Amino acid sequence: MSDAPINLNRARKERERAAKRARADTNAVKHGRRKEDRALDTARIDLAMRRLEQNKLDRE
Repeated sequence: MSDAPINLNRARKERERAAKRARADTNAVKHGRRKEDRALDTARIDLAMRRLEQNKLDRE
């Protein structure tokens, strides 16, 4: 053991932060999407909305 005393609260909090970071990293890999994929989805939605708007019938 080292001669310096260990702050148990600090050690516990550092361990919890490391576990939280690891969990966040795995979730980012599992659920994260690339910027290009998000942009493609946005473009597809915009195209679908424009097509829908173009095909609406005017009811007067």
